[in-house]
Parts: sequence; C-alpha cells; structure tokens
Amino acid sequence: MSTVVLDSVTKVYPGGFLAVDRLSLRADEGEFLVLLGPSGCGKSTLLRMIAGLEDITDGDLWLGGRLANDLPPRDRDVAMVFQNGALYPHRTVRGNMSFPLEIAKADPAMVRERVTELSKALRIDETLERRPGTLSGGQRQRVAMGRAIVRQPSLFLMDEPLSNLDAGMRTELRMEISSLVRSVGVTTVYVTHDQIEALTLADRIAIMNRGVLQDVGTPAQIYNDPATAFVAAFLSSQQLNLLAPQVRTPQNQYVMLDFGLHRLAIPWSDPRAYAVSQHVGGHIIVGIRPDALVPVPDNYDGPSFTGRVRTLEYHGHEWLAYLEAGLPSAAVPEPPDPRHHGTGGAAAPGRARSMMRRLLSGAQPEPPEEEAEETGGQPAGSGSHRRADLVVRLGSRPAWRSGEHAKVGVDVNRLMLFTTDGGRIDPPRR
Repeated sequence: MSTVVLDSVTKVYPGGFLAVDRLSLRADEGEFLVLLGPSGCGKSTLLRMIAGLEDITDGDLWLGGRLANDLPPRDRDVAMVFQNGALYPHRTVRGNMSFPLEIAKADPAMVRERVTELSKALRIDETLERRPGTLSGGQRQRVAMGRAIVRQPSLFLMDEPLSNLDAGMRTELRMEISSLVRSVGVTTVYVTHDQIEALTLADRIAIMNRGVLQDVGTPAQIYNDPATAFVAAFLSSQQLNLLAPQVRTPQNQYVMLDFGLHRLAIPWSDPRAYAVSQHVGGHIIVGIRPDALVPVPDNYDGPSFTGRVRTLEYHGHEWLAYLEAGLPSAAVPEPPDPRHHGTGGAAAPGRARSMMRRLLSGAQPEPPEEEAEETGGQPAGSGSHRRADLVVRLGSRPAWRSGEHAKVGVDVNRLMLFTTDGGRIDPPRR
C-alpha cells in the first residue's frame, strides 16, 4: 500500500459539522505530500481518515489500489506520528521503538539490531535505556519517529510533529525527517500549518481552507503561481500586499490598473492582458509579494508606487519597510463556510451527497446585482477606508528612514491577479 487516492472524500460530524468537503487528492509511491492550512481547516481530520481513526462519511479511500473505507487501522500498514509523540511512559526508549516489532513477533536479535541502527541515525542511541519523561521534546519526537519507521510501513502519516518544539529544534529535526523518510522511500503524508515546513519538506503541497482543497502543486508552483488569493496570502513568510484596483483600457492602448493615486499598465503583449481586460469597469485583487518591490530613485520612470515610510522592522537577515502609499487594500477573500449549516445529526454514507447539497444550499448567498452596483463593484472587505500600508523587502541594509519619502519600482511580471472572490484571473500553470 504505497499510493493514497482520496476520491471525493467528505467528513460530516454528528450535528452536521462539515470538516472535509468532497476532497480528491493523490499521493504517489514514495512521494512526500504536505497538507497545509490554518488551524481547523480539516487537514488533521483527513489524515485520521487515511489512518482509519475516523470514519469516512462519503467518498472513497484507496490505499495501494485497494478500497480502504472499511479496512481496520491494523490492516492498513500505516505508521502515524502525533503532535505530542504519544510514547509509552513506562517503557524505555528502546522499548518504545521495539514495541511494533515485538507485537509482530519479530526475531528479537533482528529487533535489537534494527533499533540500534535507527537510534544512531536519529542521534538518540545514548538515550536507549531512558524513559520518555527524562527526555527533551526533540528527543521524544525522534523516538516517536523511530517507532514509526522501525517496522518499515507502506505509509507514514505525520500530524504536526514539530509544532511543540522551539525554532532551532524544528529546523534540525525537519532536516532529519526529510533525509530519513526519503532514504527509506516510503510514501508520506505530513500535516502542518507552518509554511516553511511545507516549502522545505514537500515534493508537493496541498493547501486546504474550511475543509476545501484550494490548490495542489510543487512548492515552486504553489508559491510562484498560486491558484487563489488565499493560497498566495497563506504561503507567504511576509505579509502579502493585496490591493484592489479598478480595471480600465484607455483608448484600448493597454490595460490599466487604477489604484486612485497610482496606476500600473499591462501591455497587450502580456499574456494576462486579455483575461484582465474582461473586468473593465470593475475591480480585481492584485497580490504583490514584498520582494517584487524595489527601492528606486525619484527620477525612475518605470512602473512604481510612491509613499511615506511609516515604520521599519529589523528581522536580522533583512529589513521590512511599511509605506503609506494611499493604495486601496483588499482583504483575503474567504469562501462561503457551509460547515455550520448542520442538519442536527450524522449523515449515513449513502445519503451524504444529498445532505451535502442541502448544507451547501444554506451557504452565504452571492450579493445581488443591485448591491454590487451601489458599492461601485468594490470587492467585499476591501478595506479601502483603512490606511493602506505597502510592505517592501529591503535586504540587509535599509534604504530609508521612518518618515521619509519613498519610491518603489514594481515588477509587473510578478503581479498575481485575482477576481474579487479570490480565484485566479489567468489560470495557474500545473
């Protein structure tokens, strides 16, 4: 069982709470797949359904080409590492690591040899005779990993195993997880809410929000070519600049993004221009990462924004500047949340899809056209009445001081363009 296929999988808890909504996903043999998303998005629930710890309300789970919806956890050949390690406190490190092989009645000499070799790889060989209560958090997680790896399962499931560790220990253990898992070549599904973990560990990342799969791709694809505004904002180590310009086409010479005090032009030669032009007269959402903005001199005549430096932040390896530029900001569009429109009871698997339709029919309605006209097409939650700060990444030396006038050049090719509901205007390349 080295491949995982989720086919329109849904999980509805008693009371009607929708945790996972018709999610389809595949993890190939030997792949390191990371499930990423905010707390409560359903990623841990999905992991527990793969492990057999949660029942699937609707849809199918296939493990190694075998339908596994009703397969008991012990027959799935899955090893799971939990957030807190979940070690047996009365057993030593050696006892914890050898336990799965002892249950399988493996040869004691082989068990001892395998545990010793693995403990050296995990750098816990000096703790083999100690109990979990005497170990640090990082050591306990290494023991938990060893217990999962030692029996050589077909599938690893890891549920935020590094979230309780300090930053330095997370970095160290993250590298060890990556090297160990790839050395054994076992398919791994890893849950985290940490963007850095996802980017550094994953072969592919699947991002979830409110139980819905938002995007799937390699780390580079997800970061540079996100499918939604939510994905772009969530997978950003610094605050993503989200702006709400109006689209115009002055005398059909080019596509103009009108920010009020500022304007940017997209030439017709740009492959995105035609798609953006379909929104003429309305607003869109533009995402700009802080490193797509560069300080330029006042006589710079390329695409740019000007403003006043509100504050500077020192991050050790770089500075961030916050500019007051009078730009209309946009909030991250959130999809309608159908999860609280329950039916008062758990759904039977055969009735789940019809129940899901009823749940979804109670989702937030689209605003009527009259209301959109009254607001001038401004995206909901755009926050244009608030002071709009533009975040700029400056590198190791600040180019300005607080209160100074500043001008930044804009890399138009790196603009991320979204509709007001958060979808991409130009389809992402996958």
